[in-house]
Amino acid sequence: MVMIKKQGIGVERKVDELRYAPRTDLSVFNKFDFPRPPVGVKFLFFKPEGMRQLPLDKELSFCELLVEAQNSKEPFYFSRDNRETCVGKFLLGMEEMAPFAESGQIGPRLGIFQEPRANSVLYQYIPRFERNVVNYVAFSRLDAMPFDPDVLIITSTTSQAEVVLRAMTYSTGALYTSKSSVVMGCAWVYIYPFMKRKVNFVIPDLVHGMRARRLFPEGSLLISIPYNWLPIVVQNLKTMEWELPSYRSKERYLEEFQRVLETLAKEAANP
Repeated sequence: MVMIKKQGIGVERKVDELRYAPRTDLSVFNKFDFPRPPVGVKFLFFKPEGMRQLPLDKELSFCELLVEAQNSKEPFYFSRDNRETCVGKFLLGMEEMAPFAESGQIGPRLGIFQEPRANSVLYQYIPRFERNVVNYVAFSRLDAMPFDPDVLIITSTTSQAEVVLRAMTYSTGALYTSKSSVVMGCAWVYIYPFMKRKVNFVIPDLVHGMRARRLFPEGSLLISIPYNWLPIVVQNLKTMEWELPSYRSKERYLEEFQRVLETLAKEAANP
């Protein structure tokens, strides 16, 4: 909770990081039969009030926290007091990375990189928070979410991803982009979309830790939608056609496409 003193009046206004932001109605996502429930994530400086902490005896990686949230019926938060088994605290700015790790020593020993230089150069591209900016991270399934998420993370099939991503470009023309890396893939799921305010999708099977830990269904995608894109995606999902006729068969596609071309040719003859 933040206390803000109003200038000239002496009135203090309480700002709850979890609840003061405008809420977007995300219920349209309930119409999908996603393999896993969507999860909202919020990065916080102050401790979230009225929310339970992830038990201190649970030792999970940053990526595994997403799975933990998918399986939890109530929201929880992660803090620097919790143990994290990979590089999550480094990415969140909660601690420094061990020098041997940042020099690229781990990847070659796991067979991921040829030598340390290839591993170490990767760190210049990895999105991460500055030190001590994020003290807590709140997680919640969509059906129990008490806050407006900074990022909504969706586990989907490729067919479902086509609909969600088309809802992004439907009214904007925005391109589909996927940014990821062979290690520290969680940075691209959580942090990159928030910091760059861009929708991103990651294929878990291409990320070493996610694949090795067997975290997500084979062939699935993780779509991360930051807060600024949620109203656009939601509105377009409410108005656009989800299952396009062209997708029903190749013959249907060719027939429809040819009909559109012929119609436009006739109309264009006398504009």
